[in-house]
Amino acid sequence: MRCLDAVSAARAGLQASSEVLVLDNASDDGSAAAVRARGEDSELIELPERRGKALNDSELMARARGRYCLLLNEDSELLPGAAAALYRALEGDARAACAVAALRRPDGAPQASAWRFPSVATAIAGAALLARAVNVQSTGTTVRRVDWGQSAALAVRREAAQEVGWMDGDFFVYSDEVDFQKRLADAGWHTLYVPDAVAIHREQLATGAQAARRIVEHSRGRDRYMRKHHGRAAAAAVRWLVAWNYGLLSLAALVLPGHDPQRYRAHVVAALRPARGEGLSEAAARYNASRLRD
Repeated sequence: MRCLDAVSAARAGLQASSEVLVLDNASDDGSAAAVRARGEDSELIELPERRGKALNDSELMARARGRYCLLLNEDSELLPGAAAALYRALEGDARAACAVAALRRPDGAPQASAWRFPSVATAIAGAALLARAVNVQSTGTTVRRVDWGQSAALAVRREAAQEVGWMDGDFFVYSDEVDFQKRLADAGWHTLYVPDAVAIHREQLATGAQAARRIVEHSRGRDRYMRKHHGRAAAAAVRWLVAWNYGLLSLAALVLPGHDPQRYRAHVVAALRPARGEGLSEAAARYNASRLRD
């Protein structure tokens, strides 16, 4: 509801016309009913079964009627002026396919939102514990080109998205927006980081009961991206480099307060064997099967 409250406030400050599409991924927590109860002029899409994020974002962009689509996670909250800043960035650069907001944690601390495209080189930087210094691109105080931006708050030029065939539904979640922006870059488009556009990202889905499944799905997405864009040998190298990185972190977590060594070890296992374990896709399939039986 905070996300939709912020969207309503942002629409009031936009000079351009806008529409709101809300996709409910077969939730069972009353979210769809809460959206209907708001009585706003939004289009609610209620799915009969749970699907992957790439498919859902693609449907939203395909249904949209405007030139630009602002993709938002349900745990993202636009701050005043963010939507207008993203709109201005895309209006001012005809070859910009995407514009990503600067993300903040609920306590106001900066959260990275743009990075270099994944490769063996970026994995080496991570293994050397230099990922933030080398790979993070969401820095500076002016609009700048970046490789890819996180879809928690990502504005997309609809024409460009349609040109490359939307997002790849083979990515259930994680690395879907990376692959999308890599294909856009290969087609001659680029992404902008817009520091004046700020959004709170609560990351409420990164913890809790689904954490282990998310680790598995995150590793699968990374491995799928590497195999698709760099080949099997590069993907294998990245698996070992990422496992090395998390192995070091698991050792450091034994003495550092506030860190969970078991969580880092789960990342090691998932990085080395991304095809194994239960991810979010299996959980969704089981949930869909249970609804069908009911």
